[in-house]
Amino acid sequence: MNIDFTPEDEAFRDEVRGFIAANLPPECADSPALGVMTDKSVVKRWHKTLYEKGWAAPAWPEAYGGTGWNATQRFIFNEEIARANAPRLMPFGLTMVGPVTCTFGSAEQKSRHLQGILSGDVWWCQGYSEPGAGSDLASLKTRAVRQGDHYVVNGQKIWTSYAHEADWIFCLVRTEQSAKRQEGISFLLIDMRTPGIEVRPIISIAGLHHLNEVFFTNVKVPVQNLIGEENKGWTYAKYLLVQERTSIGGVPSPGRRLRISRRWHERSGTRMGGVDGRSRVPAQTRGDRSQAHQSRIHESADSRRCGGGKGGWTAIVPAEDRRKRGSAGFGRTRRRSRRLLYRTIRARSPAWRRQRTGYRPAHTRNVWADYGYGRAASIYGGSNEIQHDVISKAILNL
Repeated sequence: MNIDFTPEDEAFRDEVRGFIAANLPPECADSPALGVMTDKSVVKRWHKTLYEKGWAAPAWPEAYGGTGWNATQRFIFNEEIARANAPRLMPFGLTMVGPVTCTFGSAEQKSRHLQGILSGDVWWCQGYSEPGAGSDLASLKTRAVRQGDHYVVNGQKIWTSYAHEADWIFCLVRTEQSAKRQEGISFLLIDMRTPGIEVRPIISIAGLHHLNEVFFTNVKVPVQNLIGEENKGWTYAKYLLVQERTSIGGVPSPGRRLRISRRWHERSGTRMGGVDGRSRVPAQTRGDRSQAHQSRIHESADSRRCGGGKGGWTAIVPAEDRRKRGSAGFGRTRRRSRRLLYRTIRARSPAWRRQRTGYRPAHTRNVWADYGYGRAASIYGGSNEIQHDVISKAILNL
């Protein structure tokens, strides 16, 4: 199948490519070291560049700093960003709490938080998962008890990405014990500098520190930091998860890093002998699958816009399908990159491994780190089994 673009679309693509070529940090252009371990300063610099151009949040309404692009333009922009190997902007503000605040936040909350998210000056993390509440998020036990003009929060969050670098955290907390599980949850915005918050690192199987445990001990949170209504947080959480799962599954060109890795290995002078991790699926079939996957993203992009719908089944089902397909694609890409790296390094002598300028420890570390991180792609945001359950319930009422 093909996605046809108009001459105006292609002109827009040329504009985007020209901007990226002129402004992308040079260390990004052909580096496979960009991934989960991308340096924060590189991400912030690229974020600031996009912000100054007015392109940091294409899906936001224009009133809050969005671009006003249509779905096709946003699709082309994302595709070109991926093709150029640009750093992925931190999603917790731009694609998660930002859209929730646009849609459900008070005027004061919008005024206080949206500009910092848009500019990249304020970083956020996500306080959802708990030791006993992962895929079954409604089982969360972190409590928020109202005392006058504050909530007092006690509990624990886990697998909190970049909590050690975040300025704020958005949390699901239990504000009503006697109600049904989903009906007693609220959505709070919490300043990470608040007394009583402790962040403990979790070192992942890939050897990375991007995950954390976050403990709340008598943390006082102003009532004005409540998004929407008390005990209605599950509604806002579902809306956010649509944004999250769409971003997980909707990144175009998942083979970009694999192509960069192949070029790096070709420059090393290593002959792969036909065992370079290439897919055994015919190229035409792979292309059709990729086009079909991207077409799904393209067709329903408008329903994902900040300030759009409230996350009903028409939005949820395509998002679940894309997240499921996207995680599988990225897992395959990372496995092939790992095999390429292993065969190249093994084929060369110890002296070459020490002296070859094209061989950088950062490259090795990041390929292996991305591989290890990629294993989580089949779990975070909900495992494929969870996605199957969501789809079956939304469509078949099973």
